[in-house]
Amino acid sequence: MSEIRLTSQHTRSEVIRCLRSELLEHGSATKVELSHNLQISFPTISKFLKQMENRGEVTSVGLDESSGGRRAIRYTYQPNYMLGLAIFLEKGETNYAVFNCLGEVIEQGNTHSMLEEDVLQLTTFIESKKNAYPNMNAVAIGVPGAVNNGTIFHIPGYENYHNLDLKKHIEEQLAIPTVVENDMNAAAIGYMAQREMVERISLLYLYLGKNGPGAGIVINGEIVRGKTFFSGEVSFVPQYDDRNFLEALANGDSGKKSIAHMTENIDAISRLVGTITSILNPHYIILCDDEIDTVMLNQITERSATYVPREHLPELAVSNLKHDYLNGLQRLGLSVLISQQIDDQH
Repeated sequence: MSEIRLTSQHTRSEVIRCLRSELLEHGSATKVELSHNLQISFPTISKFLKQMENRGEVTSVGLDESSGGRRAIRYTYQPNYMLGLAIFLEKGETNYAVFNCLGEVIEQGNTHSMLEEDVLQLTTFIESKKNAYPNMNAVAIGVPGAVNNGTIFHIPGYENYHNLDLKKHIEEQLAIPTVVENDMNAAAIGYMAQREMVERISLLYLYLGKNGPGAGIVINGEIVRGKTFFSGEVSFVPQYDDRNFLEALANGDSGKKSIAHMTENIDAISRLVGTITSILNPHYIILCDDEIDTVMLNQITERSATYVPREHLPELAVSNLKHDYLNGLQRLGLSVLISQQIDDQH
C-alpha cells in the first residue's frame, strides 16, 4: 500500500488515516506488522492504537501464535464505529444508502425527488439520517450537474441548486464532513472500484439520461475534471450541421421510440464513440443497461466502425448505473471517513 506509507514527519491525522486503511484492508494486524507495513515507529503505533482502542475504534482479537518470544496482540477495526451516507439526486427520485467503513450497506432506500425543491428539503433529510445514526460522520452527494470543489455551477433545469456550494451548506448546517460529486464521475469511480481495475485504465461512462446526456471520463485511472470542471458535459459535442449530441438524441422524439428515431440515436451515439476514440482512445466505453440492450450495443459497435478503424475502437459494455453510482459515492464517503479527525479525550 505505497499510497499510504509515510516517509516524512507524521502528523496525527496521517497516522490515524494510515492505521484505519491498513486494518480495513487486511482485516487485522499486530503492532509489529503495522509498524513494518506503514514505516511508522513501534512506539507511535502503540500510542495511537491505545487511543483508538480506548474510544472503541479498534479492538484486540486475541494473541498470535508464539514464535519463541512474547505473543503479539492482534487488532481489528470496528467497521460500524463510523458510518457514512451516500445520496444521489435525480429527476424522478432520491436514492440513498447508509454504509459502514467496510462499505457494507446498513440501510438503503429511495424517497421523492428533491431537485426541484428548496435545498432545505435535502438538509432535513440528511439531518433525519444523522439523528437515526448519530455516528454518521460523512455524507457523499451525487448531482446531475458540473461540480467545482463542492459548488454546483451547471445543473440545467434546477435553479435551486445552481451556483450552490452544497458542500459548505451541509457542513455549516449539520457539521458533517461532505463531498459533492458529479453523477457520472461517481459512477465511473464505482465501476472501476467494483471491478478492481488496474490503475492506468482509461474509460468513458455514458448516460443518455433523464437530465440530458453526461459522461464520466477516466484517463490512466484518474477522473478528468478539466480546467473549469466541465469535462463530461457531452451534450454540447457538435455532431451534425445544426445539432449537438443532446439535440441529436432529442430530434423527433415524441415520446415513442420509433425505428427511425432509434436509428438516429444509434448514429448519434456511434459518432460520439468515434469522437472519443479519436481523441482519448480509451480501453472501454460503458453505457447504461436500462438504456442500451445487446442488439443496440452491437449496432453501435458496427456503426462506430464506419467512423474510425475498428481496431482502435474501445470495448463497449453495459452496466447498472444505479449500482455503480451508489458504489462510487460510497468510495468517496469512505475516503472522507478514514481521514476523519476525531477529538481524543483519553
